[in-house]
Amino acid sequence: MGQPLTRIGVFYDGNYFLHVSNYYNYEHPMRRRISIRGLHEFVTEYIAEQEKTESRFCKITDAHYFRGRLSSYDVEHSTRLLAERAFDDILISEGVVTHYLPLKVMDGRKEEKGIDVWLALEAYELTKHKLFDVVVLIACDGDYVPLVRKLNTIGTKVMILGWDFQFTDNRNGKVRTTVTSIDLLGEATYPVAMHALIDGRARWDRFDFDDLFVPKEPEVYQPKTISNGKREQSYVLSLKDGYGFIAKPPNNLFFHWSDINGIDFNELNVNDLVEYSISFNDRGQEVASDVEKVVGVPIEEE
Repeated sequence: MGQPLTRIGVFYDGNYFLHVSNYYNYEHPMRRRISIRGLHEFVTEYIAEQEKTESRFCKITDAHYFRGRLSSYDVEHSTRLLAERAFDDILISEGVVTHYLPLKVMDGRKEEKGIDVWLALEAYELTKHKLFDVVVLIACDGDYVPLVRKLNTIGTKVMILGWDFQFTDNRNGKVRTTVTSIDLLGEATYPVAMHALIDGRARWDRFDFDDLFVPKEPEVYQPKTISNGKREQSYVLSLKDGYGFIAKPPNNLFFHWSDINGIDFNELNVNDLVEYSISFNDRGQEVASDVEKVVGVPIEEE
């Protein structure tokens, strides 16, 4: 009789995963996003060691990604639609099934509603039907504790991938803290403090944690020097992953996400009217700093 297969189901709280990935891309010295493929390879290797088997006998048979998102109308004049499609392509290529709910307006803000319940129901139902040996939750919220307890009652082991980190938001000086629920970790068969492994505070030599991140791209941001104090207005010409350009002939002005005040980079859209100061980078080139969105109707594309 051959070695039995360990069947693994992976479930992403998408908003949490994006938050963690943004932290490593923008705040952590790593300056790189988490790779879906790398994360799945880590999961397979880790579970193989815990189950005292070979990684070839551990297979992710299902992976599901849950998140609230804006409607196509809301992102009509934004690069966010393109960014979401690009990430969807990555998820599809790695065999991850996507589950989206529209964001709901709560106290004037658009927020996720019902995603955690949907994730929990799908995870439990799929485990019952597909008989996962291990369910992996990429989540931090204590609201998932009942799900883990239910999975425990049917004999399914649960692995929690959690991150704890803290950083100062340089847009407003506030300290941002992310902590995985102690109750959630306490219910898991395999609680994993990912931040400790990545930062080397916990040792696990079986996996190269550089493979957990997407390949490093060339540095594009050049630090600025003192602003000339002049405030100007123009519109956002283009946005990419963490930086963009403001229309100002002849060469347009580069700006970095950390130079945006008042809103998150992801809330900025192409053609939004902005006010900014002109600074100079270490090469003497003009760049935009202290970028603020001007309240009003976005400039129409010609």
